[in-house]
Amino acid sequence: VQLQAFGGGLVQAGGSLRLSCAGSGWLFRIDTMGWYRQAPGKQRELVADITIGGRTNYADSVRGRFAISRDNAKNTVYLQMNSLKPEDTAVYYCNAFDSTMGSGSPYGSWGQGTLVTVSS
Repeated sequence: VQLQAFGGGLVQAGGSLRLSCAGSGWLFRIDTMGWYRQAPGKQRELVADITIGGRTNYADSVRGRFAISRDNAKNTVYLQMNSLKPEDTAVYYCNAFDSTMGSGSPYGSWGQGTLVTVSS
């Protein structure tokens, strides 16, 4: 398995979850790791990313609530999600991309992702 995300679950609005993604070492040597999500009936979107050097970016919808981090030695990337809202409900995936190909053309396969359900 190239990338496996886990840590999802059912949580009430305002709650927190921490997602983890581990996988093949070669993917973690690509410049940027990103967390994506796909809600029912919607396209997959990038919500947060982090470079090997630790620079982070967030979608406006999650900035200030989510925090991405990575442990390069463990080939793992994390997503701490706080103040969750029902609109955060989605399947969450991680993947790797670089500036040449862009976030829309990641290098890894998508895998099953992990489902996050936020109840109101």
